Amino acid sequence: MAHDPHLDDARKRIEAAYSPALFRDAGERLVAQLADHLQAVQASGKDVLPWRSPQENIAQARQSLDEALSPDCPRDQLAARFAELAETMLSRGHNLHDPRYIGHQVPASLPVGGLFDAVGSVTNQVMAVYDMGPWATAAEWAMVERLGQQIGWRAGAFSGLATHGGSLANLTALLTARNVSLEDSWEKGISGRAPVLVVHNDAHYSVARSAGILGIGSENVVRVELDQRRRMDPQRLDERLGQLRRQGRPIVAVSACACATPTGAFDPLAEIAEVCRRHQVWLHVDAAHGGAALFSPRHRHLLAGLDRAESVVWDAHKMLFVPALCAFVLYRDRAHRFETFRQDAPYLFDPAAPGLAEYDSGLRTIECTKRAAAFGFWGVWSLFGPQLFADLVDVTFALGQTLFEKLSAAPDFEPLHQPECNIVVFRHVPDALRGAPPERIGRFQLELRRRLIESGEFYIVSTNLNGVGALRVTIINPLTRAEHLDGLLDALRRHARGLIE
Repeated sequence: MAHDPHLDDARKRIEAAYSPALFRDAGERLVAQLADHLQAVQASGKDVLPWRSPQENIAQARQSLDEALSPDCPRDQLAARFAELAETMLSRGHNLHDPRYIGHQVPASLPVGGLFDAVGSVTNQVMAVYDMGPWATAAEWAMVERLGQQIGWRAGAFSGLATHGGSLANLTALLTARNVSLEDSWEKGISGRAPVLVVHNDAHYSVARSAGILGIGSENVVRVELDQRRRMDPQRLDERLGQLRRQGRPIVAVSACACATPTGAFDPLAEIAEVCRRHQVWLHVDAAHGGAALFSPRHRHLLAGLDRAESVVWDAHKMLFVPALCAFVLYRDRAHRFETFRQDAPYLFDPAAPGLAEYDSGLRTIECTKRAAAFGFWGVWSLFGPQLFADLVDVTFALGQTLFEKLSAAPDFEPLHQPECNIVVFRHVPDALRGAPPERIGRFQLELRRRLIESGEFYIVSTNLNGVGALRVTIINPLTRAEHLDGLLDALRRHARGLIE
């Protein structure tokens, strides 16, 4: 074969890009940058959201692509360029570690959790078969065991897996429920009378989306009425299941919430489980946010009855404060672990080692290649122990009560529920809007929220409650303190005056 100078040059560039020395230089700079960034952000030294329009940010991202260097540039020049790009990412990103970030159910994650995740990312530890990710598999199994123990399930009787987010976790669990409840639906599809999925009226949108994907149909999602605390009403559930049975409608599952996204309401799981037992219906519980309360002796009563669910979804990347994405699907009956999929893939799974199939995550997840999602969780637990998770729950839930008390004491604010966790929904109604139509008051909340977040002072979200716009806070930064909540109310008042004027 003739010598090819082009391939020689290509190999030199590849070797330079893979250089451990360059990685060391870039990594040392990055750790220092991140530490400085976190220090400034935690001291509220930057905007919570450095607002720029999508067009402006996309233009900056394009410009960075056009300014790329070549791998064969001097190492110090490449390391400096890396630091410049990292600074762009930090300066343009959302600052969740600022105590004034109290928005979506995405936490100010434990920083060292990201370092454990980085080990998996840099070395590209992936899963599907055990021998591609042996330690990733081991870490995931260990975390599934500990979560099942927290629920109260008997050791060895349950099973589970990690996956990429609560939406995919709900889809996976409900697919399992469909295959068990409608016995040959995996092989033959859904036939006969249309099955239904019975859900909490405020169920996360991913549950209805799952119904569409699973062939149930979003119009066959039956929503159960709520009680005064916006929890699924067990009596209404009993009536609805009885009605569906009399109609001969197949029921895939009942999907309850612990807790519901809009207001953080925890369903009465023990009563719901008893209703499901009487009607012989699979009980699925979306505990993506609230599952962490099991670590807290103060709050675990909110999840009484969770141990009677057939399937549970639990996001570690919410109230366990590990970096996204790290969500778990857990099955009370270990026999259900292979019901999700009934397929063979001989090119992937090794028939010479059938005993290892138990540890091949690709048999039980929608993903084939899957990142080592549990590394951050496993690392944080192994470093700090489980008491930290209880502390995080106790502190943030207490802050939810603190905010509720401040809202209740302020004549120009209206708390809309008694919070059970760290989610609080309310409205700001200044004197100028007293007596205004609900539509106007609701629209005012949305405009007020937009002004607030674009100012960079705080980050909160909005929602609709009973069809009227409202403000919603999730206190999911444990560094937030009561004085930050006072600052939030003051900032809302100030921006409201600007809107009214």
